[in-house]
Amino acid sequence: MILLSSTIVESTTLTLSPSTAPSSPLVPALFVIGDSSVDCGTNNFLATFARADHLPYGRDFDTHQPTGRFSNGRIPVDYLALRVGLPFVPSYLGQTGAVDDMIHGVNYASAGAGIILSSGSELGQHISLTQQIQQFTDTLQQFILSMGEDAATNLISNSVFYVSIGINDYIHYYLLNESNVDNLYLPWHFNHFLASSLQQEIRNLYNLNVRKVVITGLAPIGCAPHYLWQYGNENGECVEQINDMAVEFNFLTRYMVENLAAELPDANIIFCDVFEGSMDILKNHERYGFNVTTEACCGMGKYKGWIMCLSPEMACSNSSSHIWWDQFHPTDAVNAILADNIWNGRHTKMCYPKNLEDMVIKMAK
Repeated sequence: MILLSSTIVESTTLTLSPSTAPSSPLVPALFVIGDSSVDCGTNNFLATFARADHLPYGRDFDTHQPTGRFSNGRIPVDYLALRVGLPFVPSYLGQTGAVDDMIHGVNYASAGAGIILSSGSELGQHISLTQQIQQFTDTLQQFILSMGEDAATNLISNSVFYVSIGINDYIHYYLLNESNVDNLYLPWHFNHFLASSLQQEIRNLYNLNVRKVVITGLAPIGCAPHYLWQYGNENGECVEQINDMAVEFNFLTRYMVENLAAELPDANIIFCDVFEGSMDILKNHERYGFNVTTEACCGMGKYKGWIMCLSPEMACSNSSSHIWWDQFHPTDAVNAILADNIWNGRHTKMCYPKNLEDMVIKMAK
């Protein structure tokens, strides 16, 4: 997922309003692994074109300043941090490295990252899935040195890990036909490879005493303004062959989650189908208050899917009426709806076998 800028903006750790948060946190910490769907500033510190460190990114955020989030406002994990009574989680590269800065969680997500190490590499530096898990391993070692192994294990095993990754393995690998991949793998075999690779990384987290995991599926990227423009769609219909791959990946990932839950003692893993939730928004957009379903709020070209969001002048005035913020990313308003669904299925059921609220309320008791 690509954005271009040259200014580094320090990431900001924000506190949440006590009136809207639980009186005490429902979990000790929230750790985030993923791509630009949940990057909160990692790529501000990397040499990459995939950056969201300039306005109009962040214009509707709490600080009205860009922080590296690929949105006009909040990303889903911001809303979920509020739900569990935690402050917004800082990016791994944007905090000091002190345990006090990381005790409520860390966001390792990096725009452009994929399950495959090289996915997104044409954009410049990024932190891949395997590298993010290594960063978490380093954080865990700091916790052990600071508080002792028992306390660190207790903290990690009771914290929530949110994993949102995989879309760049299509956008910046398979659909670009990197390494002649589409002649080597049919979509089904490529999807199976990705799901199996993700499964192994979840096992690696489990071996580090991670027990509570939310895995989100892929969004309907075939409906994104970039592909509507690229495929020359006249009437705004989604690109079916791209969406089919996302649906297939989600099916395999949900099956993988069910197998892991049965395989790993005490594991509490849920799968949240972002494709289902997003298609519900697209199909029922009027009920949700959206009247622009195909054109991005910020960009250039048809559907504003040709040129990425580079300056405030390129953005619409009312992003809340749009589903898409830029070529690939949804608006803050969509992120809020998806977060509600992950939390308790408020608008439509997305998560299996349970919602995040069911997981953490049971933990809190």
